[in-house]
Amino acid sequence: MFLGTVAAAAAVLTTPFVSAQNLDAGKPPEKLFADGCSACHRSPRGLAKGRYALTLSWFLQDHYSAGPDTAKALAAYLVSVDTPPPGPAAKPGPKSAKSKPRPPKPAVQGQ
Repeated sequence: MFLGTVAAAAAVLTTPFVSAQNLDAGKPPEKLFADGCSACHRSPRGLAKGRYALTLSWFLQDHYSAGPDTAKALAAYLVSVDTPPPGPAAKPGPKSAKSKPRPPKPAVQGQ
């Protein structure tokens, strides 16, 4: 029995440790977005919402990415495509057309 315990301990101590592998390592950020984000977000545009890449990468690392390198790459990508969403189209009308400047109102004196 003692010999079995020693053999088991020796097997555990000599077995190399297997570390977790980051399957997202080396993927371009566009692929990271397509694989992990596109299920909920149709487009990467506007997701950064004006945030700095550093704070965005911290957020992504804490909540969504497999590691710091993946979070940094994805954050840099989101910041690079961050554009405000298109607003409603301006309707042409009399106010949008350039009009002639009006002369100033005369000052009223003696009141």
